[in-house]
Amino acid sequence: MINLSEGFGGDESPELKIGQVVAHLLYDYRGLIVAIDESCQAPQSWYESNQTQPERRQPWHHVLVDGSHQVTYVAQSNLKPDLTGRPVVHPMLNLFFNGIDEENNRYLRNEVPWNPGDPPDAPPSTPPEGMPPLPPGN
Repeated sequence: MINLSEGFGGDESPELKIGQVVAHLLYDYRGLIVAIDESCQAPQSWYESNQTQPERRQPWHHVLVDGSHQVTYVAQSNLKPDLTGRPVVHPMLNLFFNGIDEENNRYLRNEVPWNPGDPPDAPPSTPPEGMPPLPPGN
């Protein structure tokens, strides 16, 4: 088992934000945070099968993985901000985000609820007036 949470005390507030592009510290992929849980909400059996087993009592992030169809569930201690400025490409991007705040390098989350396993029945909302649209291909 690999433990990346050494020194992490748990019961922390999210340091990362919804709409932020992040990089995984161990698995070297980029992604976009679509939702955050205050602590790990996965069943114990899932947690025990997780190779890294970071502290459960910390924020856990639902991440749309760049360049794939995957969504991962990652502990805050295993993520860092991605500063490359490259866009994220994911088939669900337009469902949950409706623009980019270029000044703050964040994607703008719409109001479509995140509910893994239960696709939303609401269409994506339109971007706020004056905000740049998402890049083509998303």
